[in-house]
Amino acid sequence: MLIVAVLATILPRTGLFTFIQGTSSWWDAFANAGVFVLLAMGLNVVVGLAGLLDLGYAAFFAIGAYTYAYSNSPFSGLDLPFLPMLVVGAAVAAVFGIALGAPTLRLRGDYLAIMTLGFGEIVPIVFLNLDKWTEGTNGIGGIFRPEALPFLGAFGAITPYNYLIMMLFIVTVAMILLYRLQDSRIGRAWVAIREDELAAAANGINTITTKLLAFALGATTSGLAGVFNASKLTIVSPDQFLFTVSFTVLAMVIIGGMGNIWGVAAGAFVVFMIQSVLLKQINTVVGGLGIPAFNLGPVHINVSEINFLQFQFLLYGIALVLMMLYRPEGLFPSQTRRRELHEAADVPDDPEALGAMGEVPGAEEQFGESSGEGVR
Repeated sequence: MLIVAVLATILPRTGLFTFIQGTSSWWDAFANAGVFVLLAMGLNVVVGLAGLLDLGYAAFFAIGAYTYAYSNSPFSGLDLPFLPMLVVGAAVAAVFGIALGAPTLRLRGDYLAIMTLGFGEIVPIVFLNLDKWTEGTNGIGGIFRPEALPFLGAFGAITPYNYLIMMLFIVTVAMILLYRLQDSRIGRAWVAIREDELAAAANGINTITTKLLAFALGATTSGLAGVFNASKLTIVSPDQFLFTVSFTVLAMVIIGGMGNIWGVAAGAFVVFMIQSVLLKQINTVVGGLGIPAFNLGPVHINVSEINFLQFQFLLYGIALVLMMLYRPEGLFPSQTRRRELHEAADVPDDPEALGAMGEVPGAEEQFGESSGEGVR
């Protein structure tokens, strides 16, 4: 994130990437990227460290966002301070994470993934149908922006730089804490469960409690991101928290390098900027080329009208397939994961080759062949 902070300060003044109009657009893009960096770091605890496949992660993002929206909007008539609500939103998401995890974490593999997927689909539907408390499909709008904070001043629609600085602070603190936690006793317990849950239990690790802590911490981080996002966008609605969000964050974790907090953060930043900046730029460039429409057999194609943002999930799919084939450890893996995967890849599948790996030169001359001259 130090690199991001430097880029956020220097790039808008260089004149590079002029397709982003105005310095404020740079601040806005980096702040939005920070939201997904925070989400990816939280999901990395659940998936990358503890090995629990969570396909409904966006649900906790929604819970944090709606918690802040309901406590700071004309709809509810409340206007509570931002910093305490940042903590409250994260805590509410953590409670829901524990409530989901307690009955489901005894499940493993596909069964756990299906349960989390169901939870992720249920939460937006609940917010959609609770018109009296959530305004249904319209969502809660007019959310109050954070009050003036020390060193940042007031938050307004034309001051996205303040949001960027606040997000950099939140992400940096979260990254330091998660990194320290990763190397702690609980972090090593998560990795032990990921590698072999039965062996971890045999060594005295309470697997249910340990997995529950991972689930709660992931939900807490997602809730933080939800509170920040709601305060920035000033509106929340159920369609902001669909399965596509969970899939996007999971793709960021896999591409960045599961289990490595720095790699996941870098992967999330790169993927978000490609999605939100590069694809938009391609739309702008292609639209301005004036390529004439043409017919390809029975199909009429107008390249200038193609929205390349619609292909983002196709690109995610292609990227994930390529990653699994050629770099399963991710772009920025941890040393441990890189070593594990490459050692596994170096083991030959041929049984004869496996036997040859265990032969000691000169053994037959010393002890005799196994067929008849073995040691008696």
